[in-house]
Amino acid sequence: MSTTLTETLLAPTRRDTVVDTLVGVIDAEVAGKRGVGGAIIKTAYGAVKKVNDGVVRRAVDGMLPDAASSLHPLWDARGDQAFASYLTAHGDQAADALLAVSDTRAANPRHAAIATVYNGVRPKAKQLVMEALPRLGAAIETLAS
Repeated sequence: MSTTLTETLLAPTRRDTVVDTLVGVIDAEVAGKRGVGGAIIKTAYGAVKKVNDGVVRRAVDGMLPDAASSLHPLWDARGDQAFASYLTAHGDQAADALLAVSDTRAANPRHAAIATVYNGVRPKAKQLVMEALPRLGAAIETLAS
């Protein structure tokens, strides 16, 4: 019996590594932003982390089941193509799937300050997610192998 992407990413023996890797993807994407827009993203991310240093990790861990499920159809459809390439080629679909997860979470936040920051960057979120898809896809492919 084959294991699904969701089962693989949520396996108790892998979950901490998966979460740490995905937090690393987020950290690298934020660090790589340039210009005025990058400064805004870095400031917003720093504000979120200032609320509670572990909040990003907890958010990734909490959203992981839904995020993995949202990516599962894309994972299955990729065929022999590298997941990073497949996600990039299907950027609108992948970004919409992931943003649906974070939008649901932001609708019922545990921290109002974090929801405020998220809502402030949400108009540009799809573009930011699409820019992160190559790194995210490569990380997920590594984690799933």
